[in-house]
Amino acid sequence: MDFQIGYVIAGLVVGFIVGMTGVGGGSLMTPILLYFGVSPANAVGTDLLYAAITKAGGIHVHHKKKNIDWKITGELALGSLPAAALTLWALHSIRMDTDTLNSIIKTTLGYALILTAIAILFKRRIFDYSKKNNSWITRMSRRGQMIATVVTGVILGAVVTITSIGAGALGTVALFMLYPLLPTVRLVGTEIAHAVPLTLVAGMGHAGLGNVDWHLLANLLIGSLPGIYLGSHLANRVADHYLRPALAIMLVFVGFKLLF
Repeated sequence: MDFQIGYVIAGLVVGFIVGMTGVGGGSLMTPILLYFGVSPANAVGTDLLYAAITKAGGIHVHHKKKNIDWKITGELALGSLPAAALTLWALHSIRMDTDTLNSIIKTTLGYALILTAIAILFKRRIFDYSKKNNSWITRMSRRGQMIATVVTGVILGAVVTITSIGAGALGTVALFMLYPLLPTVRLVGTEIAHAVPLTLVAGMGHAGLGNVDWHLLANLLIGSLPGIYLGSHLANRVADHYLRPALAIMLVFVGFKLLF
């Protein structure tokens, strides 16, 4: 394997931040790969498999602690997995040239980064508002709630497949709006359980399109796995209200740079 220290360090840093904050995987890794000169299509495809592998361990931990609502996970997947497959089919069928595809991915990526930054920055306020104003959700029938969850999955499936961003921050915020009465840790575990199959399906689809750099993926994982371990153990020692605004500001900056 071609060992490249720059990619290993990138994986270590991103893994460390994800371990501390719970967000930032795709929204940080994809822009970093673009900075290193990786094409947008390859950056997205490689990052999707990177996310699937790094988050897979989280499923085991959260399942043991009973932090996953498998019914909600299934409803999200009912929308997201077909949406991911259709998006991949569209990318393959259109047969656009590489420059056009990369341009579309960069533009969509820019908007996704800005939306993710907003979700990160106002996450606590959104959670508080959702819990204090849940009368509209309690009036929603279980059938209506299920339909809303599947639709949320469809949107996440398309966005994540094109940009590799959204499964974490946007997915968690959407779940909190739909299920404000469920404990936070249970919804976070549910989001992780949904993100793994979604990013795996989307990532394997991109691999079929030739959009995955396997040597790059291996280098990122060498750094990210110990990074997540270290970050998780230091999570309670670092002030979250400093980390999240800094992360959000950086994502907005990168998003505007991609768009303009």
